[in-house]
Parts: sequence; C-alpha cells; structure tokens
Amino acid sequence: MVPPDPEYGVSQPSYAVVYMPGRARKRFPAGCVEVVASGEQALAEADPMARRFAARVLGPSKSSEGQILYYLLEWLEPATGGS
Repeated sequence: MVPPDPEYGVSQPSYAVVYMPGRARKRFPAGCVEVVASGEQALAEADPMARRFAARVLGPSKSSEGQILYYLLEWLEPATGGS
C-alpha cells in the first residue's frame, strides 16, 4: 500500500487527530496529522466544529513529490450509548 521510506522506516498504523476541512480525503500532509497514543485519546481530542477528526492512519510515507503523507485507514466514531 505505502512504500517504505529509508528516512522514516516502514509506515505503521497509528491513531491520530487529523485537521481537515472535511472527511473526503484519503491522504493527508504530515502537518495536518497529530499522532496520539490511542483511539480513545484521538476521540477525546477530536473536535468536528474545529475540523479536527479522529482517525486511524498509516504513515509516515514520502510521496513521489517528496511530501510526507499519512494515509487514512478508517475514521473513528464515538461509541453511542444504548442497550
């Protein structure tokens, strides 16, 4: 999926908070991605009104243009209460 980069090593799945205008994109510049320790932390720090979304991403990886990118694996949604 994402080629390894000698400078960054093999891309790894991580939880993150992604700053984006919306959730239509599938890859993000590293400057828009804040890697966090867990899915719970990503959900706690997410703020859709401020365009900060919780996600699981793969990266970092260098694009053919030389940019450092993260790729979307999945958007995280808060658990809803119920029985």
